[in-house]
Amino acid sequence: MNRNYKFIFLVVYCILLMSGCSQSTQKNNDKEKDVTNSPITEPTKKEEIVLSIVEKIVDQMTLEEKVGQLLMVGVEGTSFSNEMDNLIRNYHVGGVIIMGKNVSTTPKLLQLINDMKKANEPSKSPLFLSVDEEGGHVSRLPAGIPKLPTSAQIGKLNDESVSYRVGTYLARVLNEFGYNMNFAPVLDVNSNPRNPVIGDRSFGSDPYQVAKLGISTMHGMVDNGVIPVVKHFPGHGDTVIDSHKALPRVETTLETLRSVELVPFQKAIEEGADAVMVAHILFLALDPDYPASMSKAIITGLLRNQMQFGGVIITDDLTMGAIVNDYTIPEAAVQSFVAGSDLLLVVRGYEDQLNTFNALIKAIEAGDITEQRLNESVKRILMLKEKYSISDEVHEKVDVDKINEMYDKLQLN
Repeated sequence: MNRNYKFIFLVVYCILLMSGCSQSTQKNNDKEKDVTNSPITEPTKKEEIVLSIVEKIVDQMTLEEKVGQLLMVGVEGTSFSNEMDNLIRNYHVGGVIIMGKNVSTTPKLLQLINDMKKANEPSKSPLFLSVDEEGGHVSRLPAGIPKLPTSAQIGKLNDESVSYRVGTYLARVLNEFGYNMNFAPVLDVNSNPRNPVIGDRSFGSDPYQVAKLGISTMHGMVDNGVIPVVKHFPGHGDTVIDSHKALPRVETTLETLRSVELVPFQKAIEEGADAVMVAHILFLALDPDYPASMSKAIITGLLRNQMQFGGVIITDDLTMGAIVNDYTIPEAAVQSFVAGSDLLLVVRGYEDQLNTFNALIKAIEAGDITEQRLNESVKRILMLKEKYSISDEVHEKVDVDKINEMYDKLQLN
């Protein structure tokens, strides 16, 4: 971030510090509540101040800089490349996701993340540096870093304090490497034993237990400076097809969806969730034509309007089989953005990433996406980055001994 924007964000930080960074949220323990009718929360004074400053930044951004902020990209290899440099420096991507293929040793992973930050230094906005670190088999940590048990094992303990400590551990480990965003916790209810993709990634089959433990994990991350992204909205637990390979179809009724799958997400929203990942699932009762990640009825109608989520909406990876079997990636990205998404996740394919950027530019120039709609998403993205005071400051080393000590103190047995 250049000096002018560093100064602006420093001012914002001071404002937030003086006005208090915590906002109480009303808890609702009534299980009979209609989870799709939440009260609208008015913005606080400090949020209005931050928004005013963010709007000034957005006004000074070029079209290319704005569109770049909409993209969360994956990269190839375990070291910094010319393609990475181009995506960050010239296409102004809003963030990068690190996958297992990018992870080798602890020093190499740290160097890769630091190189990304250095390439982004001229940008008006720091990078989201994200990862899928759930615990269990969904882990992207190098060898030698202690890995958490599965969410199902945490669920068996059914202890909110344990879940909070898990979130704290996740955030502190990721902070050591310089990450600032984690695609976790999983809020899917393990409601179908034939599900091939969720299983032990879920905290259990009771939606209220999933909500309780998932939200505790979410708070542990938030309180330690890492952005949690709750997933996979509206719920991936009742599918029998892996969306990495093909598009799952869910024929459950809207009544069942409201009483099971949506419960953890609604409660997370009420508890201040900042980011939600939307799944590639066809919910016939909600939209018979588009998967959730491309559906205006689901993203805008349900999540934004009915459930009153005002934060950042992220797609699941648009290079998954559920999408590419039926759409081109640029086509799906444009449709998803029109439907109401903010961040478009494109994990694989350098050419597809460039083509997605160009498709969004063309859609805006053609009037298919208005400048007002574009600015709404860019503002939400920058507001989230500001809320967590993320920066491109490099980390000199990872303290593995400290991480091991933290893990030993978790008391997961």
